[in-house]
Amino acid sequence: MGKGDKRTKKGKIFKGSYGKTRPHDPDKKKSASAPKARSQRGQPAR
Repeated sequence: MGKGDKRTKKGKIFKGSYGKTRPHDPDKKKSASAPKARSQRGQPAR
């Protein structure tokens, strides 16, 4: 259960992979660029 174990977060960081244990940060991506684009294009004007 260390760097060699691909199922743990530490192992995924060492290996450089992503998955259920170490997901790509959806909060960082959404808060940085997506809300501005979605608010203009995604919703029709009322």
